Amino acid sequence: MTDIRHLVCPHCHKVNRVPADKLSSGGNCGACKQPLWPDQVLELTEQSFATHTGRSDLPVLVDFWASWCGPCKMMAPQFEQAAKAWRGKVRFAKLNTEQAPGPAGQFAIRSIPTLILFQNGREVARQSGAMNQAQISQWLQSQGIR
Repeated sequence: MTDIRHLVCPHCHKVNRVPADKLSSGGNCGACKQPLWPDQVLELTEQSFATHTGRSDLPVLVDFWASWCGPCKMMAPQFEQAAKAWRGKVRFAKLNTEQAPGPAGQFAIRSIPTLILFQNGREVARQSGAMNQAQISQWLQSQGIR
């Protein structure tokens, strides 16, 4: 029997059932036919935040950032590279704290950038401060993500 994972579409936000062994190979959403693994990091909104962090069977790593934050801008390309390296294992997403203050307040974001790792809708780990790709990968591994 095939192990099935739930993955939220980054375009229409519908939940898709994907065989675990096919997660990294991509595939398209059953509803909107768009790629389930786009080339860029997912941009979350207040409306899409709960769906993506709560309905995905994969861990979701959210970068809480702001447009005026220098370290956030420096970390952005490193976060993109890490997302490509972890494709099929972790969904990487960004949340602009100025445009979506609700989740930032809910999770008591005091400094940015802050990374929060979610599994099954719950925060399981948090790291504040800019990191490079290698540091992000090491941090994920230290959280038991393989």
